Amino acid sequence: MTRSLFTCSVAALAVCALTSAGSADVRLPEIFSNHMLLQRGLEAPVWGWADAGEEVSVQFAGQTKVARADANGKWISRLTSLEASSEGRSLVVKGKNTITLSDVLVGDVWICSGQSNMEWATRSVINAQDEIKAADFPNIRLFDVPGHTTAATAQSDVPGGNWQRCNPDSVANFSAVGYFFGRQFHRETGVPVGLLGTNWGGTRIEPWIPPAGFRLVPDLKGIADQVDKFDPTTDAGKATWHAHLKEVEAWVAKTRSSLTAGNGVSNRPTTPGFANAGQPTAIYNSMVHGLAPYGVRGALWYQGESNGNEGVSYFHKMQALINGWRQVWGQGEFPLYFYFVQLADFQQPNDNPAGGDGWARIREAQRQSLTIPHTGMAVITDIGAANDIHPRNKQDVGHRLALWALRDVAKKDIVPSGPLFKSIKVEGPAIRVYFEHTASGLIVGKRKNGLKPTPEVKGGTLKRFAIAGEDKQWHWADAKIDGDTVVVSSKEVQKPVAVRYGFTMNPEDANLYNKEGLPASPFRSDDW
Repeated sequence: MTRSLFTCSVAALAVCALTSAGSADVRLPEIFSNHMLLQRGLEAPVWGWADAGEEVSVQFAGQTKVARADANGKWISRLTSLEASSEGRSLVVKGKNTITLSDVLVGDVWICSGQSNMEWATRSVINAQDEIKAADFPNIRLFDVPGHTTAATAQSDVPGGNWQRCNPDSVANFSAVGYFFGRQFHRETGVPVGLLGTNWGGTRIEPWIPPAGFRLVPDLKGIADQVDKFDPTTDAGKATWHAHLKEVEAWVAKTRSSLTAGNGVSNRPTTPGFANAGQPTAIYNSMVHGLAPYGVRGALWYQGESNGNEGVSYFHKMQALINGWRQVWGQGEFPLYFYFVQLADFQQPNDNPAGGDGWARIREAQRQSLTIPHTGMAVITDIGAANDIHPRNKQDVGHRLALWALRDVAKKDIVPSGPLFKSIKVEGPAIRVYFEHTASGLIVGKRKNGLKPTPEVKGGTLKRFAIAGEDKQWHWADAKIDGDTVVVSSKEVQKPVAVRYGFTMNPEDANLYNKEGLPASPFRSDDW
């Protein structure tokens, strides 16, 4: 959480770009190192730089691929589709010099990105000492993009890092959510797993989005135009970038002051303008672009707190992020799965049946993001804390993300989610609510206690359902489970038209689950 900040000024762009055209030696990006893990099932890209016109060969697993550097010194080869393998083999790159990378595995690679709850290290979770002591998984490999960096233009490499075997030393400072996700997937499939950590606490979504992403969403045309017009070589562009750097430096200083005062990361200062419309794409340029087109199976995303005042606009930005990354990676028919975390319950609950306060609308936007193909969402409104924006239970977050991957990638016949709102049907004075992922059936659940499974409350009463008529006045409702549906009614509403569930900043007593112990996502059937 206190990793050093590095920023690239306009004057240093040539150095930060790391294009190395004209270099006599063949060179690889930082993402290629000993102990790396290549993506199975696709033509895995291997690329780098050499002298213009230089012939470069790549040898791995009995294959030899030859490429020639272009006029700018860039070359790329693609290995024929590889099968998963726990055998540590050598990858050899030859040009005028030879590079040999050892202990290279093949499996599934996942990007772990977002703000502080994704950055949150394993050393700070529930039962951290036991978790770290048991983290001996040589076939899980970890790569963490170091530092917190921004750049005015897209960089051809990330600012350092190297692959490590997962062990107590390497996992302690790695993303806990990423680790627990990878651990479960590896345990249940036996497939080696690579985890690419690139995250920054307190950041908004905009700086993580590539220019292509903004252009893909008509509702974000204003930001797309701003990105397209930004030119760091002009006086105006230099002024904008220098102002951005000063803003970042000031924010970092405030954050350090907050930590020194003992306030903790929960009270870090508000994210500065660089992370919203003031400087979109800045983090993507430095901490993501240089990873592409490294073969990946998908991405894990835990972010939204810094965009917590938004609603449907966050859905538009999720479209830009997901489809923008997919376009940059360009994996064609090999989909980049994108699994994200819905925000946890936080701050003090209130008794207003209308809800709509705090993070209610951004959670709705996150749920709406499931309409984007090849996505999944972990619902965690049952593990948060009113006084802490960083839930310590990252094990269940990783577990719930892993369920989607086990279904989609491992093709296991499992339920990936708790109940997700599907539709309603008005039945006289009541409304029947239909769900997806009811699995073995719906239950009233007791709020989770630490890492223990969610127990069923026999004969319990559903809470946090509200109902409204055409007057749009909301009232708390009686809600009863009827098979795979919930029937909602209120004596105060004779002709209901809409239902809401858990639609508030802290729906701490929301208690609809499926029998698999997974909570239902908050939702609303209206668009008021």
